[in-house]
Amino acid sequence: MFEVTQLPAVNATLNGVAATLLAAGYVCIRRGRIDLHRRCMLAAFATSALFLVSYLVYHAQVGSRPFTGEGPVRVVYFTILVSHIFLAAAILPLAIVTLQRGLRRDDARHAALARWTLPIWLYVSVTGVAVYWMLYRLYPA
Repeated sequence: MFEVTQLPAVNATLNGVAATLLAAGYVCIRRGRIDLHRRCMLAAFATSALFLVSYLVYHAQVGSRPFTGEGPVRVVYFTILVSHIFLAAAILPLAIVTLQRGLRRDDARHAALARWTLPIWLYVSVTGVAVYWMLYRLYPA
């Protein structure tokens, strides 16, 4: 039976899959594979949307979990966490607008915004996995 306490691992997996799809989409567009790029980016967006739903369900049911690490690792953890949270809030509107521009084939404006969206989205996805590992694997409560 599936329990809500399993959602952090699901969330980390979704973040990892999103990061992989984003990287693949970038490679595809650099190689001129527009259709494959589009499919990768739509899949990354869908994966991130699933993550967001799962994340909200988990935190609505369980709440927050304290970080138990001490010393310098605590500073590292909270530095990653704070930057992750601020950029995660920014990425949703950026991703939506970038996606809209791409789907409308407003290529110049899409590319101009994607130059900012991609690295932020990748950072948020990768640091999401890092936060999971630090909070649930390296320093479990």
